[in-house]
Amino acid sequence: MKKYIYSEQSSLWGDAECLGFGSDDFYVKEIDRSLANDLIVKNHYSKKFYNGTYIHLGLFNKNDIIGVLQYGYAMNPASCASVVDGTQKNEYLELNRMWIADDVGEYPESRAISYSIKYIKRKYPKIKWIQSFADERCGGFGIVYQACSFSYYGEHKSDFWELDGVVYHNIQMTVSKESKRYGGEAKYLQENKERAKRMNLRQFRYIKFLDKREKKKCLLKEQPYLKHYNND
Repeated sequence: MKKYIYSEQSSLWGDAECLGFGSDDFYVKEIDRSLANDLIVKNHYSKKFYNGTYIHLGLFNKNDIIGVLQYGYAMNPASCASVVDGTQKNEYLELNRMWIADDVGEYPESRAISYSIKYIKRKYPKIKWIQSFADERCGGFGIVYQACSFSYYGEHKSDFWELDGVVYHNIQMTVSKESKRYGGEAKYLQENKERAKRMNLRQFRYIKFLDKREKKKCLLKEQPYLKHYNND
């Protein structure tokens, strides 16, 4: 039986804190940021975590952790208003990272996303919509999001850079050296640009509207689901 998971202790307001959602043998539950980041670095194809995440969900089979979903801001947090008119930065999420171990049952990705959305709706009621991108590096076009009834809003191409087995978004390559954001990844990538491999990849945008009224405010044109992957 699927249900919400609550803490054993009550909060200052007298109610137990909601921690997750699912069944005994397959559920999502908030975990520590450092654990989530470690698992992403070890297992996600990007080999790196994103600092803009702030909801860290572990996917569990009983007591064994079998995956991680991390939600947070887009690469440009303020871009939300150019997607859905009037959206504030605390009213949307992007699924920044997802890793699920192999051989953990049928359709684990769509189940994990579905459970995480149910949890977010309960724990974070200000969230009006969730965005995610299917990445060409995964060799897919977003069938998982289609299974979760996300709306499809087309594709675009983005530049990425691969350096020492790690993939960086082009924004790290374009950060000005005078900017406060120049340092860490951006500094390392730019200083080693001659060794980096540039990739121009397709990304497929999907949005799940938790508040159905927000769909009318979307500034993008909804499109029919892709039925197959076209490499052209």
